[in-house]
Amino acid sequence: MQKTNLKKNWVISENAFEALLKWLDTEKKSDGECYLEIHERLFNYFDRKNCQNPDELADETLNRVARRLEEEGKLESETPAKFCYITAKFIFLESLRNKEKYNISIDETIENTLFNKTYDDKTINEKRLNCLEVCTNNLDLVNRELIFGYYFGEERIKIENRRKLATKFNLSVNALSIRACRIREKLKTCVEKCIEEK
Repeated sequence: MQKTNLKKNWVISENAFEALLKWLDTEKKSDGECYLEIHERLFNYFDRKNCQNPDELADETLNRVARRLEEEGKLESETPAKFCYITAKFIFLESLRNKEKYNISIDETIENTLFNKTYDDKTINEKRLNCLEVCTNNLDLVNRELIFGYYFGEERIKIENRRKLATKFNLSVNALSIRACRIREKLKTCVEKCIEEK
């Protein structure tokens, strides 16, 4: 029971993220390029499956792989890409089972709110949007700019924007991803707490 709780509350650490990057690179150091490429491929996989939140599911897939690497120390049974796709299939099945529980993903809520994207009012919980606004306003200016920039654009444009953002903040692509992940987790926790309190 304790192990299940630990897994449920597991958040990727800097060491776990670095181990994931090293494992994805396999033969050469790519400074995060392999990570971005596999993330884009996973995004496209979930998008082809008509998932509501492909970006978040791609993140979750890579987080699960990172957690498995941390638990087992190494993964040698499959190539990194194949192992990520196998994990993605399980994440996809989970998303189908949990579909009724989700109004909208935190990533999609952020994107819809920040960039005034059009969306179906039926799929957005007004309380969730209000809570996200409160939570983003509580971020300091640097973190707010970083998370807005991190989610700007779609597919290829988003990846290019993330490279530019990393340069702007004098961060590696890896460090930017870790920081965005932490900010997103902070927002997610804040939004969930805010919803419970309202």
